[in-house]
Amino acid sequence: MKLGFVSAILDGWSFEEMIDTASEMGFGCVEVACWPQGKAERRYAGVSHINVDDLSDEKIRYIQEYCAKRNVEISSLAFYPNTLDGDLEKRAFNVEHLKKVILASHKLGVNMVTTFIGRDQNKTVADNLQIVSQVWPSIVKLAEEQGVKIAIENCPMLFGADQWPGGQNLMTTPAIWRKVFKLLPSDNLGINYDPSHFVWQMIDYIKPLYEFKDKIFHVHYKDIKLYVDKLNECGTMAYPLDYMSPKLPGLGDVDWGRYVSALTDIGYDGCTCIEVEDRAFEGSKEKVLQSLRLSKRYMEQFVI
Repeated sequence: MKLGFVSAILDGWSFEEMIDTASEMGFGCVEVACWPQGKAERRYAGVSHINVDDLSDEKIRYIQEYCAKRNVEISSLAFYPNTLDGDLEKRAFNVEHLKKVILASHKLGVNMVTTFIGRDQNKTVADNLQIVSQVWPSIVKLAEEQGVKIAIENCPMLFGADQWPGGQNLMTTPAIWRKVFKLLPSDNLGINYDPSHFVWQMIDYIKPLYEFKDKIFHVHYKDIKLYVDKLNECGTMAYPLDYMSPKLPGLGDVDWGRYVSALTDIGYDGCTCIEVEDRAFEGSKEKVLQSLRLSKRYMEQFVI
């Protein structure tokens, strides 16, 4: 397994500065944010270290050579939108950009895209599965034609009132994974596995690794800290951020030894990327860099 990080934490860094940072710290890979140019929709969204709307052959060679010289692999091109947005104009825009990211991933020789499947937050799971069957076949077909794997992260995208009631990403549980993979039976559609999202959903984050071992294309390392006293006050029906918060690996409730051990059990040997969303490490460039140093030092107990 290679150890890397999700580049979205380096908002404001150029592509070169981001890759240089990864290289200088000794990371083997990066998941490169490829959002559309413009204003961010939310925290950690809107970052673009590769502009997929501006990828000439010369630019592609430059990116490939820059990474090769610094011994940093691009693990995937990342774009996490809501492709099932209830606003049809937003939905169409997100699908169009996701397809551009798929094409760019092929051109760059990365052949991996990490994303969400999306969800209309005001509709039921059954209704959203119907929308998946309408929206996603063309996306999967393009990925198959280009030889690109799509790894869907299992984040519910439900944090507060803005995402209430259903959240903005359908692929949140093993039960729903089975239904989506039945709807879209493709070797090119799989999972970007993040154990932290299962912690606050009260789901076993180890067991699904074994059942879905052939569908795990990419891995995230992010932790979640549950505040039991708050959970006892508001219950699981509250907004999730009322009783939990994202933390650096090792500062929350994930048992990382068990998690990485299970990854070795199933023979996973792909890229694994630290995802920083810890508010305690925001506010300055040095805090951001410290978050990467600390996370790397901790995860190197298990992954070198």
